[in-house]
Amino acid sequence: MSERPFTLPFDPTGIVLDRRQGLSRQLYQALRMRVLDGRLSSGTRLPASRDMAAALSLSRNSVVRAYDQLYAEGYIESRVGDGTYVSQLPKLSTKVSTGLSLGFSTGLSTKTANNTVDSSSKLIHNGPCNRLESHHLPPPKSGPPRAFRVGLPAFDLFPFDVWAKLQAGFWRNPDRAALGYGDPAGEPQLRQLIATYLRRSRGLSCTAEQIVITSGAQQAISLCAQLLLEPGEVVAVENPGYRAAGNAFALTGAKVQGVAVDDEGLDCAALNAVEHCRLSYVTPSHQYPTGVTMSLARRLQLLAWAERKDGWIIEDDYDGEYRYSGDPLAPLAALDRSGRVLYVGTFGKIAFPALRLGYLVLPRQLVQVFSRCRALAVRHSEIGTQAVMAQFMAQGHFQRHIRRMRKAALSRRNTLVAGWPQGISGIGPLPHVAAGLHVAVRVDSLARERALIGQAESVGVEINGLSDFWLPGSDTPEDEHAGLVLGFAAVPEAAIEVAVRHLAEVWGHSKS
Repeated sequence: MSERPFTLPFDPTGIVLDRRQGLSRQLYQALRMRVLDGRLSSGTRLPASRDMAAALSLSRNSVVRAYDQLYAEGYIESRVGDGTYVSQLPKLSTKVSTGLSLGFSTGLSTKTANNTVDSSSKLIHNGPCNRLESHHLPPPKSGPPRAFRVGLPAFDLFPFDVWAKLQAGFWRNPDRAALGYGDPAGEPQLRQLIATYLRRSRGLSCTAEQIVITSGAQQAISLCAQLLLEPGEVVAVENPGYRAAGNAFALTGAKVQGVAVDDEGLDCAALNAVEHCRLSYVTPSHQYPTGVTMSLARRLQLLAWAERKDGWIIEDDYDGEYRYSGDPLAPLAALDRSGRVLYVGTFGKIAFPALRLGYLVLPRQLVQVFSRCRALAVRHSEIGTQAVMAQFMAQGHFQRHIRRMRKAALSRRNTLVAGWPQGISGIGPLPHVAAGLHVAVRVDSLARERALIGQAESVGVEINGLSDFWLPGSDTPEDEHAGLVLGFAAVPEAAIEVAVRHLAEVWGHSKS
């Protein structure tokens, strides 16, 4: 009896591929869309890579790369000995937002686009409230980078000579029209280039009109806090998490409510239990500071929460370019079909923090009010940096630098992993680092965390305590907050090797 041929679970002729473009990326996008819109339902068995390749006249490698990306993002799962299946996922709403019917108390829900000036003026007039006492944090560390400072990329590799030439060229013969008061949303060319970059590299469908340039990610978060919160309202943040974001929300007089993070990211069940909350702040691609990636199921649950609450999600994709296997993950905003996600991006983790250049990708209905609010606060960003970054991107330097930085961060990560001291009492194992610029290691008690950090400081090694990233008054026992957070990208491999040797000595390293 002849073997029955395998039948594809969908008509492959429906997938149209442009042979002049990246085929694996197009196939990934086509399959991803079919999962999201239900044409490929949960539990559907996908054809083997050879069968898919034959059906679409592709190389098997192109199909494997597409499957690998879908697997990394949680759209498909492999069953040992049984093939590849579409993951069990909650349904995503197909509703698309077309206006301002988002029901938020800032006035955006009841005002039309023509009244956005009144809305932004009212919100700014409320002013910051003095509620930072319980959220106090020390300022970021200054001075030359050293191991293992958190939040710094390998800016020793930045092509300052290229940047200097572009900057000199701009000021040597500047566009006179650009030297007046510019667009409060930012330079049009830079916004267009950012939109193109996000579409191609992150699968985020957006236009230049949806982008507002900011002075770094922190200003973008602060702008969101100003416009989306009023005194007394509740905002949910990851706990542990990025405390500076909590500070920005507290300045508006909002109540900052921590929500637990587990191995799949923000606990959406706990979020659902938070009353009177319509705004959440998350770092889904690489949670800060634990390093976990939010699962696809949780992402869909979070979007469903925002739709149900008529709320907003601020997605901080601070180091999303750094993924060490396959392409960077598509952001949460790429799943958003109803205008709920405000996407925060920054150049600080690719170039250097002092550049102070970031951006917001906004739902269309929020662009005007955000632009006008920023115009009231700072008028517009400094022109030179924007113009030079636009040329840096347009001439291909930006993409080349991203590849260089990703390769360097991977090498520095590997050096840390290879040299990390083993058998130290009270320290958990170093977890696998699949993305980002830092790693968090668990410690068995708060006292042990403080002792380890003090010993590291005595030999010139800088380590952050995981306990510092928790909100005050958390319900969990203090010893469960303990850990070490290490940034591995700030210094070259030789400096990392020296630092781990010093740690091994001062911590009483013993081979297991």
